[in-house]
Order: sequence, then structure tokens, then C-alpha cells
Amino acid sequence: VQLQASGGGLVPAGGSLRLSCVASGRTDRIFSTGWFRQAPGKEREFVAGILWRGQSIDYAESVKGRFTVSRDIAKNTMYLQMNSLKPEDTGVYYCGADQYRLTDYTYWGQGTQVTVSS
Repeated sequence: VQLQASGGGLVPAGGSLRLSCVASGRTDRIFSTGWFRQAPGKEREFVAGILWRGQSIDYAESVKGRFTVSRDIAKNTMYLQMNSLKPEDTGVYYCGADQYRLTDYTYWGQGTQVTVSS
């Protein structure tokens, strides 16, 4: 499975961005997918996750009510709609996927930079 993330950019606080993650290869093997992020000098942290063919969705407390994760299986694409962005949302956002586990992803995209200015 290969993942390609895109959609990052520079936005002012309160703005919105939509990240996309296109999966290719053996997408039939995907069980779960989601997003992590890494701010400068910090550990990579979970943001949101969704089952590839199910309804289960999970969010980090810090993004609940502001971010929405979704996927379009027909397009092999996962999305992260980010609203009411805050400067602390700044970081590199990575999409991940796995065949068996919920958020301990085996496959990772290359990351896309999100910068929120205050």
C-alpha cells in the first residue's frame, strides 16, 4: 500500500484546510486509516482515525468538534477537513494505514505541512 498526502498550506488562525490522502497498490488490504501530526520538537501524535470499510471514527480530544475525517473508497482517498484552525495545529500531517490494527499504522504517506499563523 502506498499513500500520498496533500492539501497542506499556510492559513490564518480560524481558517480551514482539507487534507487528502490517496491510497494505491493493495488497497483491498486496508483495515484502518487515519492521520497523525508532528509539531517541531514534539512527538508524532494521533489526530483522527477511521475504518476503511466501517463506521468507527476516533479523534484526539484536541481536535474534536473542529476536524472531520472521512474516506471515499471509490476514489481510494481519505480526507481530513480542518476547521477553526489554531496555531497549535501547526505541524507536518501524515496519513497512515494498516491491515489489522486501529492506529498503529504500518503504511505511511510522506507528510504535508500545515502552518497556522496567529
